[in-house]
Amino acid sequence: MCMYCKCQTVVNSVTTHVVNYKGCLIIIKNVPCEECEQCGEKFYTDEVAIKIEKMVNAAKKLMQEISVLDYKKVA
Repeated sequence: MCMYCKCQTVVNSVTTHVVNYKGCLIIIKNVPCEECEQCGEKFYTDEVAIKIEKMVNAAKKLMQEISVLDYKKVA
């Protein structure tokens, strides 16, 4: 169920997650998510959210202006 519009139908999907950190962009593509069919809001499972957090923390150490990571290609 969607936490925003209360629609009962969500579908498996993929999205691009973008983080703006100190003027730098961290982009993670192909992130698995659930998407509300009514409003389009996207939700991550706890497992995916933990992996995203690890990927963002690793990218922060690089401190490039733009970092693009592929969720499917990171172990």
